[in-house]
Amino acid sequence: MKLDELPRLSLGFLPTPVEDLPRLSGELGVSLSVKRDDFTGFGGGGNKVRKLEFLMADAVARGVQVVITTGGHQSNHARMTAAAARKFGMKPILVLRGNRPDAWQGNLLLDHILGAEVDFLDPDAYFEQINPRMQAHADAAEARGETPYIIPLGGASALGAMGYVNAIRELSEQYAATGRKAPDYICAPVGSGGTLAGMVVGCSIWWPGTRVLGIAVTGTAVPFAERIAVMANDAAELLELEQRFTPGDLRIENDYVGPGYSIPSEQGNAAILRTGHAEGVLLDPVYTGKAMAGIIDLAQRGAIEQGSDVLFVHCGGTPALFPFNEQLTADVSA
Repeated sequence: MKLDELPRLSLGFLPTPVEDLPRLSGELGVSLSVKRDDFTGFGGGGNKVRKLEFLMADAVARGVQVVITTGGHQSNHARMTAAAARKFGMKPILVLRGNRPDAWQGNLLLDHILGAEVDFLDPDAYFEQINPRMQAHADAAEARGETPYIIPLGGASALGAMGYVNAIRELSEQYAATGRKAPDYICAPVGSGGTLAGMVVGCSIWWPGTRVLGIAVTGTAVPFAERIAVMANDAAELLELEQRFTPGDLRIENDYVGPGYSIPSEQGNAAILRTGHAEGVLLDPVYTGKAMAGIIDLAQRGAIEQGSDVLFVHCGGTPALFPFNEQLTADVSA
């Protein structure tokens, strides 16, 4: 099936711009630019909007009344899924990793404004309980006579990955329109893996010479390269492509997670402040700050070669800045 034959609902404000980062480029010795997918707009913006265009088309076609998904406390995906559910008259249920908070800040505040039902899971038991808990919500919806739809963590599925297959096509058209050559690297944070899987498939079609680089922002029991290769192959099969991918085809950097998922890191916080000071671009401590920390370190060490053209995909997440105000202002004198 061709990409344009897959059902898709327009949600994002697309195409998003590509912005050069000249001061960071000069400091790092690479040509660094950013795909501003924090500007996708819908539901507060972010990369998950692209996935939801395909996932919500499927949900609408199935006559769904209840959408169930999961993520961390400051999940951009959960927030945007709640917004998408409300747009199409559905009830959102969010099963989030973390204990019930004392204060609803950042994405949690937006989840509340969107009227999501939020179910908190103990973080230590999350990975054992998440699938049974989402299924329990689906079973309860069916018992009420409602049709449920479970969206996996981060929208990470072959169908969700179509959002970033399409994003690479969008980028190839933007670059071609300005006579700009394809970048040497395209880099993005890796949490659930769906974005990177779509990028791998998209680059195989439109930018075969571009190397896809993922910066992990969380640990995983199954290595990311294995998970993403499976998802990329499922996406390629959905598109009836012959190409297949192995874990060895993927480059994932795992040294920038810091203390853990959704826990700010010293390197990530430094990258947030450096990028804000140098370019006026806002990053977040969960995803993009850690990913930029990885790009900075890799460029400084020569693991991204000097003179390379590097495109960073900004996946959004600005609301997640606010709950971490104390960590991000530790440099402020009393």
